[in-house]
Amino acid sequence: MNEKSPNLIAALRECVGAAQVLTAPADVVGYNNDWRGYYQGNALAVVRPGSTSEVAAVVRLAAAAGTALVPQGGNTSLCGGATPSADGSQLVVSLSRMKRVRSVDAQNATMTIEAGATLAEAQAAAREAGFLFPLSLASEGTCQIGGNLSTNAGGTAVLRFGNTREQVLGLEVVLADGQVWDGLRGLRKDNTGYDLKHLFIGAEGTLGIITAVVLKLQPLPRSSATALLAIPAPATAVALLQALRAAFGDRLTGFEVMARICFDFVIRHVPGSHDPLPGYDWYALVQLDDSAAGARLQEALETVLGTALEDGIVLDAAIAQSESQALALWALRENVSESQRPEGYSMKHDISLPVSSIPEFLDRARAQLEAALPGTRFVTFGHFGDGNLHYNLSEPAGSDAAASAAFKAALPVANRIVHDLVHSLGGSISAEHGLGQFKREENKRYKSALELDLMRRIKQALDPDGRMNPGKVL
Repeated sequence: MNEKSPNLIAALRECVGAAQVLTAPADVVGYNNDWRGYYQGNALAVVRPGSTSEVAAVVRLAAAAGTALVPQGGNTSLCGGATPSADGSQLVVSLSRMKRVRSVDAQNATMTIEAGATLAEAQAAAREAGFLFPLSLASEGTCQIGGNLSTNAGGTAVLRFGNTREQVLGLEVVLADGQVWDGLRGLRKDNTGYDLKHLFIGAEGTLGIITAVVLKLQPLPRSSATALLAIPAPATAVALLQALRAAFGDRLTGFEVMARICFDFVIRHVPGSHDPLPGYDWYALVQLDDSAAGARLQEALETVLGTALEDGIVLDAAIAQSESQALALWALRENVSESQRPEGYSMKHDISLPVSSIPEFLDRARAQLEAALPGTRFVTFGHFGDGNLHYNLSEPAGSDAAASAAFKAALPVANRIVHDLVHSLGGSISAEHGLGQFKREENKRYKSALELDLMRRIKQALDPDGRMNPGKVL
């Protein structure tokens, strides 16, 4: 704690209330560590402002003291993007108290909501107003809207609705000097210069603290169809995706692909899980939605799948006959990440590729990784329809402590194989999880010098003292 810290803590308590400035180790431990347990920080304090004006005051106090800030949402980052440094010099700013729905404009189909609301709370507020907010993630009960914006989160409906960026019309942001930019405009067309909101979406809190957002809302689906399909291989998934797009257009909301091992893990470790299609190597999970009632999507899907079965691009199908069955099929997909934990150490790669290149990537990556890391278990799943794969490598089955440590130590080798191959195929090493600390240095290998320089210039312009979430992204 530097000599200014006691005065800063006292000023913060006066600003937001003593109960909202946490310093005791037992109170801050949950804010110090990332979700995966990779990074262990040590916050100077955790500050929980309750309004935008309080956030601005906290930022000004920190600026005067020369103290760095780490904005934190639900702390579900998979790349250490919301973890403070270990030296005890940084303030964590938690927006968990800022979760008000400020307004819903039904005629404009927009909602203005504060950044501390969880994604599930935002979804519920939209439903209550008679709309759909289509962003959907496995962590939606915990992750916060501000974090979704800061990482430009994707999820299961990107194929139809796009990433978080596409759901945003306006932002409110507290800048590094404590000024508040009020960009909360619900306009779908505004050509009056640079679209500043896009600087902050995906910036992981390195340029400012997002405090509120105007979100686009969509009509609630009134007809749906969900099916789990056994498929021969990822190459046939590409053909199946083309067939479904041709038949259903933008009514195709989700198209997920999973290797068999994903289901093995879920069924082994998640009580109540049921295996509807045992015995196949690859699966696709498909969801169709229509805002019109009586769209007869299930009948139409059955017709398309009948042709796909005849053509050999689908081997078997389980079509949900009720909402509960549809939720059970989605639970198989959403529990994959959590079910990997009991299986030991896992190398997680959040990558994106042109859909047409995914089969080639999977074949070449597997061959190279099996040679470098014998016994690796390939836990492959993800949002195949938009080219985003979660390409996870679990340690060999039955690994003892020494074998597990050796596998963990080989992470740089695996990263180089995966990321070099992704880059060579025109892909990205981060699709929806951001860079944080985990991929910050790795990114230098794949971004051009000019791109990195432009990013640094933006950072210098908006945060010249480098106090906003330092050590992340750049």
